[in-house]
Amino acid sequence: MSHVLAAVAWPYANGPRHIGHVSGFGVPSDVFARYMRMAGHDVLMVSGTDEHGTPIQVQADADGVTPRELADRYNRVIVEDLHGLGLSYDLFTRTTTRNHYAVVQELFEGMYRNGYIVPKTTMGAISPSTGRTLPDRYIEGTCPICGYDSARGDQCDNCGNQLDPIDLINPKSRINGETPKFVETEHFFLDLPALAEVLRQWLDTREGWRPNVLRFSRNLLDDLQPRAITRDLEWGVPIPLDGWRDRSDKRIYVWFDAVIGYLSASIEWARRSGDPDAWRKYWSADGAGKDAQSYYFMGKDNIVFHSVIWPALLSGYSGEGSRDGEPGELGRLNLPTEVVSSEYLTMEGRKFSSSRKVVIYVRDFLERYDADALRYFIAAAGPESNDTDFTWAEFLRRNNDELVAGWGNLVNRSVSIAAKNFGEIPPVDPAGLTEADEALLAVARTGFTTVGDLIGRHRQKQAIGEAMKVVAEANRYLSEQAPWKLKGEADKPRMGTILHVALQVISDANTLLTPFLPHSAQQVHELLGGTGVHAPMPVIEQVDDLDGGPTYPVLTGDYTVGARWESVPIEAGRPLAAPKPVFRKLDPSIVDEELARLAD
Repeated sequence: MSHVLAAVAWPYANGPRHIGHVSGFGVPSDVFARYMRMAGHDVLMVSGTDEHGTPIQVQADADGVTPRELADRYNRVIVEDLHGLGLSYDLFTRTTTRNHYAVVQELFEGMYRNGYIVPKTTMGAISPSTGRTLPDRYIEGTCPICGYDSARGDQCDNCGNQLDPIDLINPKSRINGETPKFVETEHFFLDLPALAEVLRQWLDTREGWRPNVLRFSRNLLDDLQPRAITRDLEWGVPIPLDGWRDRSDKRIYVWFDAVIGYLSASIEWARRSGDPDAWRKYWSADGAGKDAQSYYFMGKDNIVFHSVIWPALLSGYSGEGSRDGEPGELGRLNLPTEVVSSEYLTMEGRKFSSSRKVVIYVRDFLERYDADALRYFIAAAGPESNDTDFTWAEFLRRNNDELVAGWGNLVNRSVSIAAKNFGEIPPVDPAGLTEADEALLAVARTGFTTVGDLIGRHRQKQAIGEAMKVVAEANRYLSEQAPWKLKGEADKPRMGTILHVALQVISDANTLLTPFLPHSAQQVHELLGGTGVHAPMPVIEQVDDLDGGPTYPVLTGDYTVGARWESVPIEAGRPLAAPKPVFRKLDPSIVDEELARLAD
């Protein structure tokens, strides 16, 4: 058994999340975590809502509420949406907890003592009309390196280079279009050049990463510059140094605070578990966690923060850069095992855009369609290694032709015939199994190795494809054996054997599909006469802040129960009832209806 950390990107709490978001961080991480638990590993899956920074402040002002009130509103919306998708977080929390503040400040102080955080006077962008700091990502202009005309103030998405907003050609505020004013201000900077060599050595040891992620990350090391980690801002984590901690106009930059959430959420989970040191099994580079594995899930726009910035923070805190140093009170911390980045999901050929209404929010989707239908589309056709377009026509096809006509039909007709003719799972004929029977059972058993290996290597498209091949083979077997044609009493033992084999393969295929389709997996388990929890689900709990702050909702759950990643013989004689359809067949009219909504 290995200790495995599934660290999932933190959705920003300035609005509801759309299906493009969850295709990058949500479903892929849950498929992986569910499989790893089923395979016997000790998994900790953590995340939360990212709630600090200027965008929250700007939107709160526009809405006439405080930043905390805005964050509270969307934290609950996001928690409910991720719960609806069945994402099995051990803890989904938020960055406005006092626990998070303490952990962020501990890493800041540790890096400062080791010399990797340094003060520097710089030119900062402010809005001339409001006097507030403009975050780098809220400034756009032409990249001075490659000429791309929509570069952000922190990074050019075209050439991948880090930027400073003052270097942009014709910089403009994305908030109101005005030209920012640059003023002299004092801030603290992360000394990335002092950590470049340790990052290079670490990246050189990485194997099995998606090539685009590793290549992009290595290229960034060629021109690392010190990066500001504080901002002139009222909303965020206070700077924990004398002369700074009581200032209302200086805060730690949101990107620094958010990545530390993986660690703070793990510590919060441990404190809530009754064992405050339990987090060390997943994080400590010495002792309990030295053999732990950690996998970080996000969209490709977040690669730099997870493959360069976050490892730099961890290395600096552990005292492992060119300036050396000593680990802080949390000890030496593990660097990521792998950064698992997805590409972009577009919608009907266009980028998702809430302002242009090219969007479907998770909540709206789940009001009209089943969670597993969306999970299936993301797993089978999502942006795993290439940008992928979501179209309603393709969603309809995959739901009706693959889920309903393929998997759902196999379950329904097999259970129906068995329930009608036997009322229970029939026994195998003492005369034994035929070559066709044995061949199908072997295909299903082999699937555990094939599908499991692919999920473990983050090849989820291939994995679900292999699982659905088992379904296709079972459908072909059932059609060829045609048990419904065996009507006489003398043929009943053979009918029973065919159905027993089919139901065994359905049970196996259901286990193979459980990480992808947990809601329907529980239904299929029960249709086969199973009892108890097959696919554990998260629950929403309202909890007290551990250090005296306001209460808030979290996602958590007991995932020690449920199916294991193995073929379990079905029990002859287990009662069967007439089944209900596992999936809903969708009317083709939904395509026109959804496209009309987009056009409104």
